[in-house]
Amino acid sequence: MDNRDPRIVLGTMDFGTRVAPDRAFAILDAFVAGGGVWLDTANCYSFWTDPAGVGGASERVIGAWLRARPGARDTVRIATKVRHNPLVPHAPDSAEGLSAHAVHAGVEESLGRLGVDHVDLLWAHAEDRSVPLEETVGAFGDLVTKGVALRIGAANHAAWRVERARSLARERGVEPWTSLQLRHSLVQPRPLTPVAEGGHRLLTPEDLDLARAEGLAVWSYSSLMWGSYVRADKPLPSTYDHPGTTRVLAVLDDVADELAATRNQVVLAWLMQQGIDPIVGASRVPQIEEALAAHSVRLDSGHLARLDGAR
Repeated sequence: MDNRDPRIVLGTMDFGTRVAPDRAFAILDAFVAGGGVWLDTANCYSFWTDPAGVGGASERVIGAWLRARPGARDTVRIATKVRHNPLVPHAPDSAEGLSAHAVHAGVEESLGRLGVDHVDLLWAHAEDRSVPLEETVGAFGDLVTKGVALRIGAANHAAWRVERARSLARERGVEPWTSLQLRHSLVQPRPLTPVAEGGHRLLTPEDLDLARAEGLAVWSYSSLMWGSYVRADKPLPSTYDHPGTTRVLAVLDDVADELAATRNQVVLAWLMQQGIDPIVGASRVPQIEEALAAHSVRLDSGHLARLDGAR
């Protein structure tokens, strides 16, 4: 993986829908005040909770915050995604896809909502096997050439598809995907059991092998399992109901007690010490402040061995 120091990424999926703009502004302010840099959004956020039935709410809130905070664009880096925004309200099957036209149109609309002339990282939100990979690779590469996206990455893609796309980019002489975004956390579902959340792809050893061999950045989502580590009212999904989870949570409690940290902070520190940038969603300011404090949590080799051994 790349040699940067991993950092907490602010996930903004619920901004403008479940999280009202004024509260989102407060979270964004606290994130920047705490040294945060990267904001992660998508053009489809969050169509499933928006009465309009299409995405764009999160990007509009970020755009409004940037306008209200002169100089903020020089402080933060923005990552957004194309692929899943419905073309017909409330009809996810109508998603835009990853054709060259869809990629270019999606980014243009995102830039308008954000009020910026480029994004720092553009993700292909998921695979679109109805479109030749060569076409998608060319479209993303063209956006980098034009300066519309400074970096590009693949979210929820199989490792072999990412490597194939990188090979095609080299052949065409365009910028390749240099970042991966996948679901990952300390607890894991039962082996060979699909997760209930549609479209989610779990980080695999093959993904890490590819990232380490090629120097790719890795971002993880659902890093804190929607609050399930710390909230009794948000139990882990049934696919996590197995003896391994019980072992992991017991060790997690021991390590958290030893370090005077929260469960969430230990999980985030565990991810970052593997070179992974965890995406953390927040609906209140204290949640993002707690997450940012994980940068100061240091797990020694013994802690890591115990946590990994329980999984």
